[in-house]
Amino acid sequence: DSKHPVDVKAVTLKAGQGVLARGTVVGIIAASGLAVPVDSTKADGSELADSILTDTIDTGASGATNNVVTTAYSSGSFNRDALVFGGKDTADKHENRLRTLGIYLKDVQAYEG
Repeated sequence: DSKHPVDVKAVTLKAGQGVLARGTVVGIIAASGLAVPVDSTKADGSELADSILTDTIDTGASGATNNVVTTAYSSGSFNRDALVFGGKDTADKHENRLRTLGIYLKDVQAYEG
């Protein structure tokens, strides 16, 4: 979508979260600066959406200690149904916050040709 340019930034994922899928919306833990799947039930900063992972990333099994630097989209237009959230969160829960960051969610329209 040319109306909303796509930008990426580096994020550091907290170790030991297992595999995080491309399209996971992450929040940043304020105390550590580490990214985890956004979850509105948290109160550590990660309840606020920050960006969307560009790729599927393995952060290691529980107990892993090596944080993982990767890239995440910081702006652009995205298919709301392709996004992954932490907890029981949905795109509707975070859409307003994402919009303030320059991340716009869209429904996919079927192609009729």
